[in-house]
Amino acid sequence: MLKDDTTWYASWFNTPFYHILYKDRDYAEGENFMYNLTEYLNIPEHGKILDLACGKGRHAIYLNKIGFNVTGVDLSKNSITHAKQFENDTLHFNVHDMCKPYPEQFDAVFNLFTSFGYFENEEDNLNTIKAIKEDLNEYGFGVIDFLNSEYIIDNLVEENTKTVEGIDFHQKRRVENGYIVKDISFTFEGKEFEFQERVRALTLADFEALFEKAGVYLLDVFGDYKLNKYHKKTSERLILIFK
Repeated sequence: MLKDDTTWYASWFNTPFYHILYKDRDYAEGENFMYNLTEYLNIPEHGKILDLACGKGRHAIYLNKIGFNVTGVDLSKNSITHAKQFENDTLHFNVHDMCKPYPEQFDAVFNLFTSFGYFENEEDNLNTIKAIKEDLNEYGFGVIDFLNSEYIIDNLVEENTKTVEGIDFHQKRRVENGYIVKDISFTFEGKEFEFQERVRALTLADFEALFEKAGVYLLDVFGDYKLNKYHKKTSERLILIFK
């Protein structure tokens, strides 16, 4: 059994298997979300956007395609290496720890698709919000797109198997010590692998407390990618707009 004991997100996100498991994510939905968000925020033409925890860069690439100057950063060297093939004069990718400020300021900083709440040290959640604040220019907006933990916990699928590219990914989910935990196991080329995802089950109240400590102001809350109103029991997402 091959089990990587490195910080889970540093190891799991750096494998090809992560991208295989989630390859069927809805690209059209993601692009519509980016369009809706940039329209709502009224980001200036050719405005600067930081895509924080950008993965392989699909959202950064789309944001650049619709006219923005985009920088994508991620902790995964493999993901950034892949993304760099798409760079141009107004699209750049770099390896960066999102707990620390990036050495530029932006019209918007996007942290998308539950790329938050992973840290073993809870202080790093606060540090990330502080870093986003430093990364914003005078008129900039921060966006955190997080899962709605109350909805997820109420509708948790404890166990299932998902087959992608001939690999059977066995997934077991539970709530443990304030985290939503997913254990992922599979066999590939005769070898057995185990990975785990752990995301802090942060609520709107938890974010409000973090924002107060970081000195940022919550401006609006949405519950889905069409920017409909947030309802704690029925919304699948918790999308926070702040500055």
